[in-house]
Amino acid sequence: MASEPMSVGSSAMEPPAAPSTGEMKYGGFTRFELELEFVQSLANPQYLNHLASRKLLTNPSFVAYLDYLQYWSRPPYLKYLTYPGPTLKNLQLLQQEKFRQDIISPDLVQALIVEGMKAGIEWHRQS
Repeated sequence: MASEPMSVGSSAMEPPAAPSTGEMKYGGFTRFELELEFVQSLANPQYLNHLASRKLLTNPSFVAYLDYLQYWSRPPYLKYLTYPGPTLKNLQLLQQEKFRQDIISPDLVQALIVEGMKAGIEWHRQS
């Protein structure tokens, strides 16, 4: 089954199926692989700041794409995330206009980095 072309303006698109051998490729990658890589990059506060500095977080089509990506928070897609905690937390925060405006601040970026490091330390203590 071939995927439809990728479009950030189409929030009504269905999430991609898990990878299969017959799926259409974009630059050698399936839509599933591309969206997985992108959604996981949202775990990085510095990348969020970069998106804000490029004014992508004020683009309605891009905001709709972020909304569409929330399917990663549900099975069966959830199991493919390497760092589901920070990935899904930041994806959820990106749904809020105030956060999309505030992430341009280096202070907020640094606070998210510190919070992430503390969460990692706490996780290792519990393991």
